[in-house]
Amino acid sequence: MKKRAPRLSSPLPGARPLTMKRPAPPAVPLTDNEETTREHLLALPLFDGCTGEELATLARHMNFAEIGRGERLCSEGEPADTMYFVVSGRLEVLKRTTRGDCRVVARAGRGSTVGEMALFDRSPRSATVVARQPSVVVLLTRKGFDLLTARHPALGLSLVRTILRLLSLNMRLTTSRLADQLPG
Repeated sequence: MKKRAPRLSSPLPGARPLTMKRPAPPAVPLTDNEETTREHLLALPLFDGCTGEELATLARHMNFAEIGRGERLCSEGEPADTMYFVVSGRLEVLKRTTRGDCRVVARAGRGSTVGEMALFDRSPRSATVVARQPSVVVLLTRKGFDLLTARHPALGLSLVRTILRLLSLNMRLTTSRLADQLPG
């Protein structure tokens, strides 16, 4: 029986459900692109606890992208400097085996993240990510992350903690999956 690839970074256990309460608009107006990014952040449970100003600040340091079905978000081995928050759609994470074929190692949907390691290490991409249906992602580059943490240290620290919890959850899921595959 073929095992299903795990979902990556689903909303954290115990996370509050998405609420319809809309934060107040930011004091300093956003550009159209920043406002669209802010709207996408509002759709992600990871950012439920953010104030309107915090969301505006995040939107000023992030961007969004629409990915068509079959398009690659990133490729294994290429330079990595961006992480992605999945707003909608479905992504597959593919890893090349030692024999050269690719295996689906995870799937990511709304509320998931991919590419978190790119913000913390200078290593190439460890996997390829492909959209299996039209998708929207919010992206955070290393430059945007560095600017955010320098200009807004408290918000940056909160974001770092969130990303570390996601990485920890993914590591636990991966470790459990690996344990299931090892011979008894």
